[in-house]
Amino acid sequence: MAAAHQAGITQLDYVLITHYHRDHVGGVPQLVDGIKVGTFLDHGPNLEDSEVTRTDYAAYEKAIAGHTHVVVKPGWELPIKGLQIQVLAAAGDHITHPLPGAGEANSYCGSEPAAAPDNTENARSVGVLITYGHFRFLDLGDLTKKKELEIACPNNLLGTVDLFLVTHHGADLSNPKALVWALHPRAAVIDNGPRKGSSPAAWQIVHDSPGLEDLWQLHYAEESDRDHNVAENRIANVKENCEGKFLKVAAEADGTFTVTNGRTGEQKAYGKK
Repeated sequence: MAAAHQAGITQLDYVLITHYHRDHVGGVPQLVDGIKVGTFLDHGPNLEDSEVTRTDYAAYEKAIAGHTHVVVKPGWELPIKGLQIQVLAAAGDHITHPLPGAGEANSYCGSEPAAAPDNTENARSVGVLITYGHFRFLDLGDLTKKKELEIACPNNLLGTVDLFLVTHHGADLSNPKALVWALHPRAAVIDNGPRKGSSPAAWQIVHDSPGLEDLWQLHYAEESDRDHNVAENRIANVKENCEGKFLKVAAEADGTFTVTNGRTGEQKAYGKK
């Protein structure tokens, strides 16, 4: 709500729920009490056999009663003027044909270890590619490695991106090299907590991605080490008991974009490719 107020937003036309784990859906009852919401988008019913997830899904269903509700499918495009928002994955399914300009054989797949199946809601996450002119932003929710590899190997169905929201908060259950390196992101953001995500293994894969100019973190990773945290000027919250500072991205249709650290006000501009 604080971010919405700072942006001058008085209503949300769409809210996209990637999956039904508490850190992704738990705030919806408070959200609908605090701001007008038009349409909720999600992957359909909960698919995880756990009591906590069933409880959180029930609270979500109750909160969105009376709102427009759309279940999205891979291959769909969402009707938002000025943007192209392509659904890549949902409910365990994913696109099977390459996006325009993608589809090349992925040379990183040969050395990628096989990934185990995942029966949690993470593997059912909605993943989207948001395109604004020449700017491309990828958010795969909390997809885990097996599902990520299915859209990256043996051919990269996604192509390259400008900005990558590191999957699953930077957890090493996600972010296989064969996906991350094939994306060639120019910048990446880890939306981690002080003790959630940003594992050293996943951090290193993203950090070493070919062509990456900068890696940003939402929090300093307390359970990691100094070598697997970026410099403080690229971390929004450096203390565990944080103030909830943000990272802001402003993109232009020509492919340029700027990342701003809400804690320091420091900005980094990324020019045209």
